[in-house]
Amino acid sequence: MYTRMNKRMNLLAASVAAAGLLFGGAAYAQSTAHQAQPAATSSEFASAQAMNWFGGPVYRGQPSLEATAALVKAGGGAENFSFQKALVSMLGEETVNAEVAKLTKQYGEKNVTAFINGMDFAVNSSLKHATAAGIKLPAAPADLKGTKLAETLVHAGTAPDGIFWAGWMFDNAVSNTIHVQVMVDIDTKFGHGADENTHRILNQAMYDVAQALKIKGVKLAPLH
Repeated sequence: MYTRMNKRMNLLAASVAAAGLLFGGAAYAQSTAHQAQPAATSSEFASAQAMNWFGGPVYRGQPSLEATAALVKAGGGAENFSFQKALVSMLGEETVNAEVAKLTKQYGEKNVTAFINGMDFAVNSSLKHATAAGIKLPAAPADLKGTKLAETLVHAGTAPDGIFWAGWMFDNAVSNTIHVQVMVDIDTKFGHGADENTHRILNQAMYDVAQALKIKGVKLAPLH
């Protein structure tokens, strides 16, 4: 038991140390002290697989920048990105209005509005961090739009366990490193609850999209 506990503590310590290096040591610890606890407690390891803050495995491979570029284009471009506009571009206004009404009944208008605004903020923050890291989005593929783009995003967020996880989608879209930086930005400006709300409702919304498009094998995340 002592050996297992010692190994677990070493893994958690390594995770926290890596986060400190990633975000600037003491400055990070001071500016995001209230986020440290949620991040640490959700950094569990199953079969050596790190977990995202709000559930689901971490994806550490290369991001799907073409899909990200297509999403940004659908939402009006980097300078005027709107997640709601992107949804309408992919699914049509009638479908989006029906989904927003369904989510509003499920979560309340305040939380749904915060979710949509949170997605706008998340994309803009992602682009800011990508630019700072010297990452340039490629041109969006001409045929990656409409329901094809929606299907691509569903698949991008569907982890090996078959569950759509917002965290897995964000990792695939912009890399886990930038995803974590964006979560820190959200937590710092709006609070940890707002960050969880964005992930929670995106899990439900994209699961709903998968059902509407009849994409088989997609499961609903426990956080929804």
